[in-house]
Amino acid sequence: MKLVICEKNIAARRISAILSNGKSKQKNVGTIPVYEFEQDGEPWKIIGLKGHILNTDYPKAYNVWWNIAPRKLIDIKPEKKISERGIAKALQSLVEKNPFVIVATDFDREGELIGVEVIDYLKKKNKFSDIKRAKFSAFTKTEIFDAFNNFTELDYDLSSAGESRQLIDLIWGVVLTRFISLTANKTGKEYLSIGRVQSPTLALLVQKEKEILAFKSKPFWTLTAQLQKDILFEAKHEKDKFWDKKEVTTIYERISNASDAIVKDVKKAQNKELPPPPFSTTTFLQAASYLKLSATQAMKLAEELYMDGAVSYPRTDNTVYPKSLDVYEILQKLKKSSFKDDVEIVLNHKRNYPVRGKKQTTDHPPIHPVSVPNTELVGPKKKVYELIVRRFLATLTEDAISETINVSFDVKEEVFKTRGYRLIEPNWKAVYPYIMSKETLLPPLEKNENITIKNIKMKEDETKPPKRYSQGSLISKMEQLSLGTKSTRHEIINKLFQRKYITLSPLGPTPLAIAVIDSMNDCDVVKPKMTAELEKDMDLIAEGKKTLEETVKESRTMLTKVMDELEKDKTAIKENIKKADDKQNTIGICPLCGKNLLIRKSRRGKRFVGCQGYPPCKNTYPLPQRGVIKKTDEACTVCKAPIIDVLSKGKKPWRICINMDCPTSKTNEKKEKED
Repeated sequence: MKLVICEKNIAARRISAILSNGKSKQKNVGTIPVYEFEQDGEPWKIIGLKGHILNTDYPKAYNVWWNIAPRKLIDIKPEKKISERGIAKALQSLVEKNPFVIVATDFDREGELIGVEVIDYLKKKNKFSDIKRAKFSAFTKTEIFDAFNNFTELDYDLSSAGESRQLIDLIWGVVLTRFISLTANKTGKEYLSIGRVQSPTLALLVQKEKEILAFKSKPFWTLTAQLQKDILFEAKHEKDKFWDKKEVTTIYERISNASDAIVKDVKKAQNKELPPPPFSTTTFLQAASYLKLSATQAMKLAEELYMDGAVSYPRTDNTVYPKSLDVYEILQKLKKSSFKDDVEIVLNHKRNYPVRGKKQTTDHPPIHPVSVPNTELVGPKKKVYELIVRRFLATLTEDAISETINVSFDVKEEVFKTRGYRLIEPNWKAVYPYIMSKETLLPPLEKNENITIKNIKMKEDETKPPKRYSQGSLISKMEQLSLGTKSTRHEIINKLFQRKYITLSPLGPTPLAIAVIDSMNDCDVVKPKMTAELEKDMDLIAEGKKTLEETVKESRTMLTKVMDELEKDKTAIKENIKKADDKQNTIGICPLCGKNLLIRKSRRGKRFVGCQGYPPCKNTYPLPQRGVIKKTDEACTVCKAPIIDVLSKGKKPWRICINMDCPTSKTNEKKEKED
């Protein structure tokens, strides 16, 4: 018997359908689906897991936070526990007859670790006739049959790299989270999460926020001439920005009545614009942000498309198509879809070789379409599929040809300049509309020609603060600094949001996040260098150049030094977090005593508003127990209590006065029920 182990049930169902030509049947072992069929007289059984069936955690004796000092956990050895008992039991019954076992989990560190964990677990009580690995990058007939006709061995170095991350992140996360939470007296549901990758990522956002807050705008002035020849167009003074008002005013007064501009110079150039490289996970998530999709949402949709057999594996660093990729076959499939006109453009303007990116790996190809979905896609899923298809088409298409024209003018001995741009041959830009350069058309212009000036404007402006990160640009920065992996970066951002450390629109840190990072400002845990060193060590494990044991040991030494630094500043950390927590939870001013009103939680976990002046001031207000509370900086005109917005999924924002005895609050409560 052949037993195939997949990472998820949907993968097991798809692989069984491909290998059996649609003849497999589902039978349950307990409550777990198993897909069965026969091939050449031999029974096949395919089972899907739910990711890891074993959970790595500290022994139960260390669950009570107050019973052990966080630093003592550094040297405690975590253990593996069964987390999916139903699947574990089903696996045990399936291996009773010593089957030929094939691991068909996703081929990356995480997938390899999931497969090795299952094999090691089953080996304790069972023997196998053989164990092999099936590697594939897409759920297509060609890929799956190729993988099952060309088995490889399990990559224990790759799984060890995955396990080292699991262990290191657990140890660092538990030790630092318990330390900071116990120090700040924030436990239970209010605990503060700190992590090896989380913290330096959050530090990037805090640093950017401080740059924005510290930014002081500086006034400047510009001079712009509106010119006319057939069409209206503009030229700017060559100085671009004037920082001295007297200087710009003097020039403006001298030239403001000029009627003609003389063309001094005209320079034309044709340019070849290279298509963007194939999608890696990072560049895909960057591009998806232009679709107004969060990184987590985009990744989830890409994974669904992968499981549907529509696109290749979406977790990859590769930006070079392998020679084995049959580009023509994919084009022929797309030619029978709504992309037929775009495919025609590609075939008519096909480049000799696809565009190559800077990074080439051998595990998975860049993200690309592999087939056309059987059912019509709608909404964001359709947008993600189209993005992947169009990027693939762009990488196969000839360079775009454009023309730039740089012109300078003499206006009473002051030089003004303009730049024209137009596409001559769009080529790849015709199939990939996400990167479009705005055309600036100019009339035909000749040297020494006189051009009519319609008017000259002097405009005052000011410098703008640095832009916040988008999710896409933050993921790119994380990759640049070796923070996390292609598979985890979007998850880190989502985790920071769930922990109330960041807001997503715009992407920035909360006051609590700033306090936490400030508390650890001089500590290595918030600096990318240390995390990058550990990431490099994990790469060496995957390459067989370092062991899991020595890497985990080194990480424990690093963590001990971090704890030494943090414990010195325990009192300051507690005070900083308390101040920031109060600031974050302040929703207005108490109408009775003038002190801040804060969102609090009762012993039973119910939220309410209490006065910071307690106990002398015992003023409190109830709060809705569902929805997100958002302060408005407004006070009720009737009772002077704060006005808040209550945000609930799928409903309009509900604006109320928090004083339930106030007439305005009663009216709003009635409206909310009607909505």
